[in-house]
Amino acid sequence: MVTTNLSAKKKQKLLFDQIRELLEHARSVAAVQVNSLIVCTNFLIGKYIVEHESRGDVRADYAEKMIDSLSNKLTIEYGQGYSTRNLWLFKKFYLVYCDRAKVRSKSALFSTDKNSHNEINILQTVSAEFKSKMPLSWSHYVFLMGISDDSERSFYEIESAREKWSLRELRRQFNTSLYERIALSRDKKKVRELSKKGLQLSSPADTLKNPYVLEFLGLEEKTSYTETELESAIIDKLGHFLLEMGKGFLFQARQKRITLEDRHYYIDLVFYNRHLKCFVLIDLKTGEIGHDDLGQMQMYVNYFDRFVKDKSENKTIGIILCKKQNKALVEITLPENSSHIFARNYQHYFPSKTQLKKQLQKYIMDVEP
Repeated sequence: MVTTNLSAKKKQKLLFDQIRELLEHARSVAAVQVNSLIVCTNFLIGKYIVEHESRGDVRADYAEKMIDSLSNKLTIEYGQGYSTRNLWLFKKFYLVYCDRAKVRSKSALFSTDKNSHNEINILQTVSAEFKSKMPLSWSHYVFLMGISDDSERSFYEIESAREKWSLRELRRQFNTSLYERIALSRDKKKVRELSKKGLQLSSPADTLKNPYVLEFLGLEEKTSYTETELESAIIDKLGHFLLEMGKGFLFQARQKRITLEDRHYYIDLVFYNRHLKCFVLIDLKTGEIGHDDLGQMQMYVNYFDRFVKDKSENKTIGIILCKKQNKALVEITLPENSSHIFARNYQHYFPSKTQLKKQLQKYIMDVEP
């Protein structure tokens, strides 16, 4: 009798789990559909406004009055969401992303034939093509439209969709100047690729940023702290540190011991990058980097390459994160064209976006043919 009751309970639990899984999936699908519908609708409203203005020589004062009048009428009939500000955003949305209305076959995604109901059909089905072209939420696009540089905006859009960034994460990456910091660590060709392909990891240098921002550690810039304290703070905020490191990083070990004859050496942090298929060793320096630090990292990398990594894995990468980098010393100490050992600065505060933009513009001008 007890066995029968237990069996019945198990069956009920199975039924509950199946229904719960179905409902969770339905909610997820519904959320995606609703988001795509909102984005698509706002895009089309912007399209209609632009087309209305293009039918004649529309003066700025007329356009402003027209949008004010339209806002009042839509608000009366449909409630909030159609303020003057929002209508201007819809218009800007279409103007910024109107190239998305074209498909690879060069036919129009939204037909220009006035007798066609193609646009209504798009709304009814929220076509897979539109969702693939505009995959983010409306809030994401509102934020992205505030980025004036086309290449920078395209980079953040690609990475937001690929990495499934929340709006909060997108804002953080923008505020910490992710685009500029990555671009300043790239050659000319790869800087241009950022706006077309996003961040692609194909070589050790592709993992780098300049500088790394560790504001999440809560360590004050003027406070004296040891390398051990810096390491402990990173471990306590490991999730944040992995986000700052970038794509594909997996934590392996802290204070990894290696032994050469009777002497022990300790590597501060060991990671593995699944995209590059290699180990990444990190040494932390709270002061200025020295030639002995570079020699020690070379030894760590050689040890991993010879005794730790498999034949199927790529060469180990070594990164020295330091408070101050002596570029001349690094260049003369490391072999020419060194591609697996790097020194990079870190800082505890958001970098000046304006200053980084100026550096990037100068860098691009210097390398342009």
